[in-house]
This record gives sequence, structure tokens and C-alpha cells, in this order.
Amino acid sequence: MYTGYRDVDLVKRIGAATALEVRATGIRYAFAPCIAVCRDPRWGRCYESYSEEPQIVRKMTDIIFGLQGENPEGSLNGVPYVAERDKVAACAKHFVGDGGTTRGINEDNTEIDTAGLFKIHMPAYYDAIDKGVSTIMVSYSSWNGVKMHANRDLITNFLKDTLQFKGFIISDWEGIDRITSPAHANYTYSVLASIQAGIDMVCFVISRFLPWFAEITQSDCFKMRQVMIPRNYTEFIDILTYLVKSEYISMRRINDAVERILRVKFIMGLFENPMADTSQVDELGSQAHRELAREAVRKTLVLLKNGKEGDAPLLPLPKLSSKILVTGTHAHNLGYQCGGWTINWQGFYGNDDTRGTTILDAVRSAVDPSTEVVFKENPDREFIETNDFTHAIIVVGEPPYAETEGDSQTLTMIEPGPTVINNVCGTIKCVVVVISGRPIVMEPYIASIDALVAAWLPGTEGQGVTDVLFGDYDFTGKLARTWFRNVSQLPMNFGDSDYDPLFPFGFGMTTSQIHSPSATSAVQYE
Repeated sequence: MYTGYRDVDLVKRIGAATALEVRATGIRYAFAPCIAVCRDPRWGRCYESYSEEPQIVRKMTDIIFGLQGENPEGSLNGVPYVAERDKVAACAKHFVGDGGTTRGINEDNTEIDTAGLFKIHMPAYYDAIDKGVSTIMVSYSSWNGVKMHANRDLITNFLKDTLQFKGFIISDWEGIDRITSPAHANYTYSVLASIQAGIDMVCFVISRFLPWFAEITQSDCFKMRQVMIPRNYTEFIDILTYLVKSEYISMRRINDAVERILRVKFIMGLFENPMADTSQVDELGSQAHRELAREAVRKTLVLLKNGKEGDAPLLPLPKLSSKILVTGTHAHNLGYQCGGWTINWQGFYGNDDTRGTTILDAVRSAVDPSTEVVFKENPDREFIETNDFTHAIIVVGEPPYAETEGDSQTLTMIEPGPTVINNVCGTIKCVVVVISGRPIVMEPYIASIDALVAAWLPGTEGQGVTDVLFGDYDFTGKLARTWFRNVSQLPMNFGDSDYDPLFPFGFGMTTSQIHSPSATSAVQYE
């Protein structure tokens, strides 16, 4: 989710840094950007989406310029473009409607008429193609009961013929198998349906050795070359060969796929320079990129409340205080800050898997040396009452997750987050910093909280949070997604006739404002 949606230049710079780090590993292709329009935060991939509003998602497709470079003026529409040795081929995903499934259930069915699909979920693909995106990945989901991996009308007739997209279409991981339920139940049908629909490249599954992939050592490298083979790849080849020889699939269709794949490889420079280039490995995690990440964090924080009725604003916090409390499940946990899709698919717990700065460590660095910082993850009321804290910073939220593991019908913070809020905010002044990939249930705690900040998933650079909490920078972020009162309202999006959010789309304060939840109003985006 990107709440600094007015700063398109920042998005381009993030794309450029991402491309450089991917290239530094020797890889020239990134499965990004995700241009889904998440219409229900119960979806476990909602944090991969920029917004519930299609116009914001359209603006964010400028990240393609950062990843690939800007296609030259006068370029043919629909033709992929990758510039320079610091860029990668991009992949717009997941085509199409993956963010609109019923009740936010991952890989499920998006029930919407054609006009709605083309108004909400399709527009960002127009922009991605205009900007020279190299590839498009198809969604696991269905549209009105038709699996997208088998949807010829949208893949071939619309993307390739109407929009004149000249890059290649790639399946998702095991997406062809999942055309049937259960997966792989009729693989011949699935191969036929997907290739005829217009899929050009197949994303295979890693073999049965995947569970121990994370545990391999250098001594395993030779064995890996022997056994790290995709499941079903020989079966796929055999079936596809049979379907072509039997004229169920024409050679014209095969030639179309080959032409598209070779075109992208040529544009990527793979024929001139086929070997991996790791000469820029020092760019991985460079200080310049960490500073960029820190900038992105502080620009995307959203201030939702700052002071109770009749009180002065709590933020910005003073750097000089006698004693402050830092507490909560997420205050000292890089894994929670980073969320899913990190070094592990479902994320990680703790501070050992990557370098970075937790919010607790960032607080310690930000305050005056004479300020005592006390950390206790789950303090009881007695602890609060027997210490003379001037205020508390509470950091709570969601655990890491990815894909279906993140689907939630309750959208609550993990325990003991609610207990910490109730124990601390009822006793001393508190700012609650929420670490989450989406809005979560907060209305029960609003009255007791003095200040509330949505920090989303700040990643490794916790100092981006304290830059703003302590006033070195002001809050500039605006909600790119509606913050609901309770899950019974979902789905609820900006413009709905029964729109009654806790915090509306476009809302975000500066530190000079005092907020009463009953007085919120949406801020129009530019």
C-alpha cells in the first residue's frame, strides 16, 4: 500500500533502486509491479496493492519507468522497453480483478459486470502497456466463474489484439494446474485451455525438494543442479507436444508465444550479454538505498489522531524527557516491520534474518542522551503506575503473512496488542503506531488513544518512523484505503452510497491538527 501517492518521483526512484539491486544479484527480471486494485482489506494480498482507487494505481505504474527506464518518445505502443545495464524487465500483475474477489478470499471469484471490471480493475493495465511493460502475469482468480488462466477473451482478444500488447504473458506459480479443482485434476485440459487463452510462458513449481531449499549449503550445489527441476515440466512438454501434433493447438499459436518471448529477451539484452553480471553486488543494501527506504517510510506514515478533545496535540514528541516507555509486540521486531515476501515467503520473526533498525532502536537514537528509554513488550498496569513515564510509544499490529495465509475475516491485531493499549493508554499519554499491511480494527481503542499513526510495513528502516514522531519531518501521508469501523461494513470503498468509515479515503493530518474521529473528512487526491 502506498500512501504517499502524490510523490510519483519517489515511486520512480524506488523502482530504480529495486532494479539496481535485482541486477546486482545477476537477475534481469522482476515480478513487479502489482497493480491490483484491492477492494476488500480482508484479502491477504491487499498490502501488495497501491490503493482501492484505480486512479491512484494508474499513477503508481510510473514505477515501471524506474524498473525498466522510460521508453523513448515516439515508441510504438505496446512494445516492451528495457534501458541500460541497471534496469530489469518488469511484470504487471495479476491480470485481472485479483483485488476484487468475494469477501477478499485469495484466488477466488471476482463477481462484477464488464463495465465494473473495465472501470476499476483494468485501467492500470492501459498505463502499464503505454509505459512499455515487458510482461504481464495472469491471476489465479476467476472473473464471474471463468478462471483467468483460461480466459481467451481477456488475454488474447483484449490484451494482445485490442491493446496491441507485444510483450509476453506469463502464468502464475502453478496457475495452469489450478484451472481445475482440485489442481492438476485434468492437466491436458488445463494446458490446452491456458495456451489457447494466450499464455506464452509457464511459471513452473519448484520440485519436491522445495521444503529443504532454505537449508542447503554450498556443498549441495552440485546436487541442486541434479534435482532442482520443476514438477511436471516433462509432463507439460509431452502434453503440449501431443496437443500441437494433434492440431488442437496450432503452430501459429506456438510461434506467437516464441516471438513474444524472444522479443523481450532481445530487448533485455540477453543475446548480447547472456551471462549474469554481479559486478554491482555492492549496491545490495547500500546506504543510499537505505536512505531512500527511510525517506519512503516517513513520507507514507499517516497521522490519524493527535490529541484528545480539549487537549493539546501529543505529536511531535519531545526528544528531551525524563523517562519514556516503548512497548508492544512490534516495537523491537524487524520481521514484523518487514511483513511477508521477505527472505522467507511468509516473513520471519525477530531480528536475526536481516540488517536494519527496529523502532525501539530508532527511538533510542532519536532522543536526547539524557532521556531514559524503557522497553517492556507487555507491561501490566502495576508496572505503568509504579514508573513515572512522561508518555508511551506503543507499537502493535499484524503478524507477517503472504497470499492466502493473510486472508482474514476479523482483521484484528495480534495479542497482547489490545491488552497493552488498554493497560498503557488508560494510565499515561500514548501514541499507538500500527504496523500492518492494511487497515485493521481500531475503533474500540480510539477513545483511550492520544495519538494514532498508521506506519504500514516500514521494513528495515525504523528511523523513518521516528523521523516523524519526533518532529524532524511532518506527516504528509494520506490514506490510500478506507479505514473501516468494523468488518461488517466490508467491502466499503470511497464513493459507496453507505460510506461511513472510521477514517475516510484521503484522510491524513499534520501535527498542528487535533482530530476528533467524528469530524473526519476525505481529502481529495490530486
